[in-house]
Order: sequence, then C-alpha cells, then structure tokens
Amino acid sequence: MGRTYLVVTFGVGLGALNTGNNLLYLVLGLLLSVIILSGVLSERCLRDLSVRRVGTDGAFAGEPFACRWGVTRGKGHAFALTLSEVDSPLTGEGGVGYLPAGAEHVVRADLTAPRRGPLKLTGVRVTTTWPLGLFAKTRVFPLEATLLVYPRRGFACAAPADVAVGNVGESNNPHRLDGTGDVAGLRELGEHEDARRVHWLKSASVGKLLKVEREREERRTFFLDVPSGLAGDALERRCEEVAEQAHRLIEAGHEVGLELPGHRLRPGAGSGQERAILRALAWLGFEDQREEAA
Repeated sequence: MGRTYLVVTFGVGLGALNTGNNLLYLVLGLLLSVIILSGVLSERCLRDLSVRRVGTDGAFAGEPFACRWGVTRGKGHAFALTLSEVDSPLTGEGGVGYLPAGAEHVVRADLTAPRRGPLKLTGVRVTTTWPLGLFAKTRVFPLEATLLVYPRRGFACAAPADVAVGNVGESNNPHRLDGTGDVAGLRELGEHEDARRVHWLKSASVGKLLKVEREREERRTFFLDVPSGLAGDALERRCEEVAEQAHRLIEAGHEVGLELPGHRLRPGAGSGQERAILRALAWLGFEDQREEAA
C-alpha cells in the first residue's frame, strides 16, 4: 500500500509541475500531509502499551515452537502490531491486527531456536507500520528471562542401551489385561469404568458399550548416557540421539535414567521424567550459565 501511495504522489507531483494546475498542487499538498500524518499515527499506536512474556511449553532446537506474549493498551486503540524477541537468535514473529483499550490480547508466534542450551532474552520488540506502511515505528520493552532450548528431536542411529534392570511394574505377567499392549478382546463396559477405552464402532453395531482390553506390556529400565570428553558437533549429535531414545522408551512405558558427566538422573517413567531428561541435556555444556541463572 505504501509503495502505491508513493507512486500516486509522485505522479500527481509530476503532473502539477508539467501543467501548473493549481488543483493538482492542492492534491499534492494533501498527499504529502497524509504522509506526515501517517508517521504521527504510527507513533501513537505504540503509546500506553504494556507487554509481558507468557512463555512457551517447550522449545526444541531447529523446530518451530509456540511462544506467547500478552499485550495491553491502557487507552485508545492500536493497529497492526508485530512482536518479536530483541537481540536474540530466535527467528519468527507474531502480530495482532487490532488491539482495543483495556483488554489483554495474547499474541502467538512460531519461533525457531538455532541451537540447544540456554538463551538469554532481554526484551520484546513491538513494531507497527500502520496506516500506510511508509514508516516502521518500534518500541522495545525490557523483559529479561532465560529460555532453555531442548536438543533437536532427530533420528537415533543407535539402538537403546542394554536393559539395566530387569522387568518391573506390570511386566511379570504380560498376559494380564487392562494394559497398553496388543488388543486381547472386547467386553461390556462395567459400571464406573473409564469410557476412554470404549470401542465406539463395535458398540454402535451391537447396541451396548464395549470396552477394548489390551495385554500389559513389559516395562523395563534403561540407562542412557552421554560420555565425557565429547564437544562440538559430537556432543550435539549424542544429545539429540539420547533425547530421541528417551522419548521412544518412555512412550513405550519403560523407565529411563540418564548418566551425564558429573550428574546422574534416577530412572523414572512418564512425561515428567522425559522433561527432566531434556532439561539435563539442555544444560549439558552450559553449567557455568546454569549457576548464574540460579
């Protein structure tokens, strides 16, 4: 829109100079005044703004992740705001077309981090080019924080390590039902039983609720490790491999522990254990920054 407006203004100015028509001079003056006014309006859009960083659920290196900011305007209206992290290797930005007064608007952006480890965030940049796109007015809101970027979830070339501990949990009788393994059969859903395992297609065909029974799978304990002495690309590849193996094993219901140089994580299962392993891998090699952050 801005380029079109400039072309029209230039054309009117050229016509006024060639013809000497007073009306064209009047139109040219009006067009130039609107250009100056657009700069003032852009500046007003950034007044009375407050921004807070909502954060993210989890950031993986090389993968887009959702980041959110909350932006509020005390009075008046704002248009065409673009938000991004300032002085950061994170790429991507989010935007809001219209921001009314008094209501917080949560802006979501898909950001990408180039590497694993902690990233220090210093502030949020808010930019607008409203109304004509001729001026880009920017305001920076200081908001310091540390974003911990997990290893990239890539392909694990090596198979998981040997089982460190024998069968545990529900493994002693893999043929017991109500597990997470292969389908063992269907039976009528009992009173107060979980309806999430109802086979809705079969239930509709026979006219009553049927529950899917599955065999219990073996749960074993694995220890993954990152050897000492690794650095650079070799360390990154090993962290990515361990992250992928941990995800695969925990998804299968096994317990996974982690052995790092100077740090050991006890075996555990579930999403909480996977998140603990990812945090430990993300801080590996950045221990000095971890002490500063603490």
